Amino acid sequence: MDIAGFKNVVWKEGVHYVAQSLNVDVSSFGSTKKEALVNLREALELYFEDASGDEPTTVEDPEIVSV
Repeated sequence: MDIAGFKNVVWKEGVHYVAQSLNVDVSSFGSTKKEALVNLREALELYFEDASGDEPTTVEDPEIVSV
């Protein structure tokens, strides 16, 4: 699975950064934004290695809004 075009969000939570994919329900964390994204890439690769036909959701232009 090509994950290069996936949309992801990163935010700081306490002392860690959390990285969440918007295309599939996969997340990871790290001490820096870069580390969180590297860890997310690895988690996504493992997810699709084990996925049984799960297709990612297409996310065009995500928008963060308050409700």
